[in-house]
Amino acid sequence: MFPIWLQAGFWGLVAGSALLIGAVIGFYFRLPQRLIAAIMAFGSGVLISALSFELMDEAYKLGGFDSTAIGFVGGAAVFTAANWFVNQKGAKHRKRSDEQQPSEEEDSGSGLSIAVGALLDGIPESIVIGVSMIGGGAVSLVAVVAIFLSNLPEGLSSAAGMKKANRSAAYVFGVWGGIAVVCGVGALVGYSVFSGFSTEIIAGTTAVAAGAILAMLADTMIPEAFEEAHDFAGMITVLGFLAAFILTKIGE
Repeated sequence: MFPIWLQAGFWGLVAGSALLIGAVIGFYFRLPQRLIAAIMAFGSGVLISALSFELMDEAYKLGGFDSTAIGFVGGAAVFTAANWFVNQKGAKHRKRSDEQQPSEEEDSGSGLSIAVGALLDGIPESIVIGVSMIGGGAVSLVAVVAIFLSNLPEGLSSAAGMKKANRSAAYVFGVWGGIAVVCGVGALVGYSVFSGFSTEIIAGTTAVAAGAILAMLADTMIPEAFEEAHDFAGMITVLGFLAAFILTKIGE
């Protein structure tokens, strides 16, 4: 039996691998913009459900309203501030699949900013996987599946946009492959670092991740989904939410 910290890293890598899989699809296959947007909307619904019924509920059970509320708002605030910063450097459209992403010729340094922004999006999710294993030692498969399903359209959409911005295959797959590895490391660190802390801190950390994920959805994923599939984006998001909700109840 592998040690729990190694299992946490493995599950983080599994969830993060969807970014690379999506990037391969988005880079080599020309998918309709509306299909990409629909997948993005579905992934958004999945994450909203997961953070509602998995993360926030668990944070409340462990730490009550205080730790949960402070962590939730704090996570959103930290993500929003960091997201604003990388957006000013050229990463504003990092999840867009059309031609909004600037090329390096148009905006020098935007490639690095896009990579940093994508990393910023993935860190909260990976930490959640590791933290979910504290106590029982078993991973929350619902969280892993939800993050995997949401990462797939994220990698797909962004890689399609990167290709249209004339970024090389080496750059695109280097970015998403590296972030997939970081997701594994993040889950490992999430378990190893926080397993020795009090339940209030664990609750606060879980809520921080939930706040950051929700802010990320509102700032990056949902705008992409609405822009191309606005007639059906709401319905598709609801279906994603329902799929994750069913997974949550099956796992109980």
